[in-house]
Parts: sequence; structure tokens; C-alpha cells
Amino acid sequence: MASFINKNSCRYWLLVFSLQSLVTYSQTFSERLSKAAVELTLQSVTYDPSYYRIDYPNGDVPSNKGVCTDVVIRAYRKLGIDLQKEVHEDMTKNFSLYPKIWGLSKTDKNIDHRRVPNLMTFFGRYGTVKSKSTDPTSYSSGDIVAWDLGGGTTHIGILITQRSPDGERPLVVHNIGRGQEISDCLFDFKIIGHYCYSK
Repeated sequence: MASFINKNSCRYWLLVFSLQSLVTYSQTFSERLSKAAVELTLQSVTYDPSYYRIDYPNGDVPSNKGVCTDVVIRAYRKLGIDLQKEVHEDMTKNFSLYPKIWGLSKTDKNIDHRRVPNLMTFFGRYGTVKSKSTDPTSYSSGDIVAWDLGGGTTHIGILITQRSPDGERPLVVHNIGRGQEISDCLFDFKIIGHYCYSK
């Protein structure tokens, strides 16, 4: 009987410690992603949507150039997650599930991960899809948000731990044409995607 109780007790505590570790990892990951995004804003980057042939895996456009998706890609890469590889591999296996906006018949590892609709599809498949609410309490640091800027233009950024001056909203790290910057713009545009992704 004592042996049975001890085994159950050990299993219970093992489960408790595992859950605590999972929660800690999740919180730590969000904080680390936020920090990685903020670090990117210290680097001078010119907005440049040009097509580049880049290495694979772990390829990147020149470090002094980029667009909104490059902010997300670079922040995740600082944490050891290569979205170029992840998106390319998923698109190769599931090409029909990704948007057909660009008239392509096959994947392109140079650009696929640098397109907002493709990142939205990937995060929707492998991350947590969260509410697109206008309630600021629905948003947390480390979340990924995508917007419709109008005229067929989409945008994406990372929410960080720093808050708006009134304390209501998390600030955003993004590149909307002025380089990698921190802005209070969460609700400035129509939100079309809200995700949490870690691996």
C-alpha cells in the first residue's frame, strides 16, 4: 500500500513540476521574444521590399534592409527558430493551403516567409490563434499581430512588454517604412490576425 501511495505521490509531483516548467517556459519565451524584438530597434534598417536571393536555411536579406516580416523573422531567429525553414517546409508539403496571391505554382525559399499572408497561414496552422478584439486586455507581449493597411497592403509586428503612455496597450515593434521601431499603433489599423507562436 505504501509503495502504491509513493508511486502516485511521485507521479503527482512530477506532473506539477512539469506543468510549472511549461508555464515558466511559455512566459519566458514571450518575454524573450519581446526583448529580441526591442533589440532589433537599436539597429539602423532601411525599408526595402526588394527581392533578394538568400541562403537557406537561416538566410536573411542584408542586415541594414528589410520590411515588416523581417522584424518577425529576425526576432524569432534570435531565439533559434528559423521561420524561413519552417514556412518553406510546410509550404512544400501543403502548398494548396497557402494563399495564391502571387500566381506562383511552387515554393520560393527566398521570399515565401517574407510575405505577411504566408506568415499568417503558418502561425494559424502551428501557433495559437487569438481574438482580434479591440479589447487591449486580449493582447500580450510576444503576440504577433497582422493588420490590413488598406489597398491590399498587409502588415505584421510583435507586441512587447512596454506599454502605451496610458498603460492600456502593449507597444509594437514593426517596420512600416521608417525602419525597425517601437510604436503605439495596436489599434491604428484593422487587425486581421492575432497569434502566439513558439516551438
